[in-house]
Amino acid sequence: MVEGIRGNRLGAVMRERIFDPLGMEEIGFTRTEAMRARTATIHARGGDGGLVPMDGFALPDAPEVDMGGHGLYATIPEYMKFIRMWLNDGQGPGGRVLRPETVEWAVRGALVPPQKVTMLTGVIPSLSNDAEFFPGQVKDWSYTFMVNAETAPTGRPAGSIGWAGLANSFYWIDRRNGIGGYWATQILPFGDPVSFPGYLDFETAVYRGLSR
Repeated sequence: MVEGIRGNRLGAVMRERIFDPLGMEEIGFTRTEAMRARTATIHARGGDGGLVPMDGFALPDAPEVDMGGHGLYATIPEYMKFIRMWLNDGQGPGGRVLRPETVEWAVRGALVPPQKVTMLTGVIPSLSNDAEFFPGQVKDWSYTFMVNAETAPTGRPAGSIGWAGLANSFYWIDRRNGIGGYWATQILPFGDPVSFPGYLDFETAVYRGLSR
């Protein structure tokens, strides 16, 4: 739809409307040679608990279609600029990406009961385990992210937003306290028994530090 309206590839539209205003340089559906040389190798968690490198496993550069839901390569600092944009009411260092009222609209829970977030059931075992954020607590979908409707055990307040990447990368955005965080690993399957709890420990440590 975006490509049809704008008459350009999605990656080019995202560069114009998102990446450049946020100062995100090392990001794209196609890696530069420098980005390719520094791309982290994805590892698979074996049955014995060890990690096995998945050499050569990567999404293709110069894809036939720029996918809206996956396929971007970036560095961690570059993605943090995207997180910071949500904390700054849509403003980036090089211009505005979203109006403040659009941000407020985009981060609200949008579903009605019983359509709430529950267990994420893994369908392909090599790609995802069963996983759930904050079991037993009410979680919602906004138009952009998962929204926790209650204060999470980590200390994340109700109304915060967050989500994850398949290779066990997790982030959250707490607009109430003006902070966000990103836990980045490259491990399959999703819901890794080491990385996922490590992320929750990391988030917990951040809020313990804030309370001191």
